[in-house]
Amino acid sequence: MILSIEQLNVSTKEKQLVHNVSLSVRKGEWFALVGQSGSGKSVLSQAIGQMLPANLKANGTIQFMDQNMLTLDRKQMKDIRGKRISYIFQDYHGSFTPFRTIAQHFQEYQKAHGISNKETRKKNAIEALESVGLDASFYKRYAFQLSGGQLQRVSIALALMLSPELVIADEITTALDSVSSHKILQLLAQKQKDTGCAILFITHDWRHVRRYADRLAVMKDGQIIETGGKHRILDHPRHEYTRQLIKAAPILSSGLRSGLEEEKKHEPTFS
Repeated sequence: MILSIEQLNVSTKEKQLVHNVSLSVRKGEWFALVGQSGSGKSVLSQAIGQMLPANLKANGTIQFMDQNMLTLDRKQMKDIRGKRISYIFQDYHGSFTPFRTIAQHFQEYQKAHGISNKETRKKNAIEALESVGLDASFYKRYAFQLSGGQLQRVSIALALMLSPELVIADEITTALDSVSSHKILQLLAQKQKDTGCAILFITHDWRHVRRYADRLAVMKDGQIIETGGKHRILDHPRHEYTRQLIKAAPILSSGLRSGLEEEKKHEPTFS
């Protein structure tokens, strides 16, 4: 396993947000964490990288490879976060400073992880942009000059540039239209195939789960209520809440297999 979470709890002084969560992500797999807004998915993802707000406390075990993430100090986390574990966020606009160019973001990101030569950093950045379908001209642009889909591609380029072993993608298509969403996820799937990274994919959209996930866990009120292979859960959900979620997704309830084949006929091509 690349990531193993055991009996994780996250709470404020007044309220517990994550309750005794245990799950594992295998090397190279696409693992989906599914649940409605407020179920605790994002809090769980933030706990993995020690990115929780100061008023939230986590206890339990988060084992990434051979290290318990909750026991690492700030310097140790800096060495891991961004390099071995990378995040792609829903709020891609918030990931970029408006008065800095894309070039400056790439330069600072690499410099923070020990790449000292400026020309090497530029070469790496342009190659990363080109790998997500953006030409070298995007290197000197500002974030506000890019569309939502383009900016999310830049986020993916940044997240994967240093070849992390685990990518945590938190609701990354929520702010995009359906065509852009499909293209972004096709791109991420291709990058996963190229690099062999594992993906922890946080979503409430069962269409994306059906198309991309290998395994999944369903979260409700801060607890994991069901976990297993994609086809087993989609075809034979065991928990009533899971059945309700699937039934509420029209594209799923009318037939999983036939629906997938129909979507593939109209799938946009990434370019």
